[in-house]
Amino acid sequence: MHATDVMVSNVITVRSDTSVGTIAEILLANRISAVPVVDEAGELVGIVSEGDLIHRVEAGTERHRSWWLELLTGSETLAHEFIKSHGRKAADLMTCPVITVKPDMPLSELASLLEKHRIKRVPVVDNGKIVGIVSRANLIQALVNPQHKIATDKTDENSASCDKALAQLRAQPWWPSDVNVVVRDGTVELWGIVASEVEKDAIRVAVEVIPGVQSISNNLSVNKHMPNGW
Repeated sequence: MHATDVMVSNVITVRSDTSVGTIAEILLANRISAVPVVDEAGELVGIVSEGDLIHRVEAGTERHRSWWLELLTGSETLAHEFIKSHGRKAADLMTCPVITVKPDMPLSELASLLEKHRIKRVPVVDNGKIVGIVSRANLIQALVNPQHKIATDKTDENSASCDKALAQLRAQPWWPSDVNVVVRDGTVELWGIVASEVEKDAIRVAVEVIPGVQSISNNLSVNKHMPNGW
């Protein structure tokens, strides 16, 4: 299996001039922990995560060091921290360059990359454009059933009505971003990790009423302690 088999393809992005407040709202509203930053041409230029928003002057959580520790801290580090805590837009906070992978990267290499760099997710880029994102949760799906190709936003060509209905569901504010859906001959497979049994049941009910759905294979796992999002 490769990155393209498990990636989430409906990636939410922001621009370099997007405000910090807007980024925070996007993360909360979509229950994700990071958002890629793209330029006018749609090319990836950075990424802003929850970690970049932890130490903010507005929340009173900016770093405070004792005078002697500040003397031992380099001026460049202090200047960087000031930008992180006081910057007003994505360009001030984002991490760049961004570690990325290609759609055909094997999952074994992708897992090693996440571990090596201690990151929770990695954008999938093709010809400079972001086409998806893979999180640790997506890799867990591959471990659950390595014989199946887990697809995101891919449905059977003969299930146009089902595809449309699923697209409408994914637009719902409660729909988790890491849920992957596979449609095969009227059978819907649900993969991913959700935060509660209520979410799991809501997804099942929502899919059951879609015209053309004959059966559901609900492989969703509940982890109440896992971080929301990618």
